[in-house]
Amino acid sequence: MAAAATIPQIAGYRFDVAADLSDPSTRKRLSPIGIKAFLAIAEKWGIKDQDARDLLGGISSGTFYGLEKSLDTRVLDQDTLIRISLLVGIFKALNILYSQGLADAWMTLPNSNPMFRGSTPLGYILRLGQPGMLKVRQLLDARRGGQ
Repeated sequence: MAAAATIPQIAGYRFDVAADLSDPSTRKRLSPIGIKAFLAIAEKWGIKDQDARDLLGGISSGTFYGLEKSLDTRVLDQDTLIRISLLVGIFKALNILYSQGLADAWMTLPNSNPMFRGSTPLGYILRLGQPGMLKVRQLLDARRGGQ
């Protein structure tokens, strides 16, 4: 008989249910760390500002450049938080699968996987948007044996 998975108990966090991003208080709580994570990932991957704005759903330059300045007051919408969540998952999977150098470069390297058709994973995501992020996340999770 297989052992039941144990869910860690950390004060203030529940891992047995996904965060309810339709709840304004949840979005307010997650927005500052989401912004910080996204900006750090974009820097590590060497993503141009225009591409970073497109990854967040095509936000304006003013909104993008104001993200860091308004960290404590900015509340992201549900779509933007989902996009950031998918990118964080991609970042995590890449760092599990590859060395730091390759993990940081992978998004901008041409890829021979039929899914990408010789393009870069970043180009694929920019072309398909959120569904593309999900497909890349699923690909990497499958490669690392995730679910």
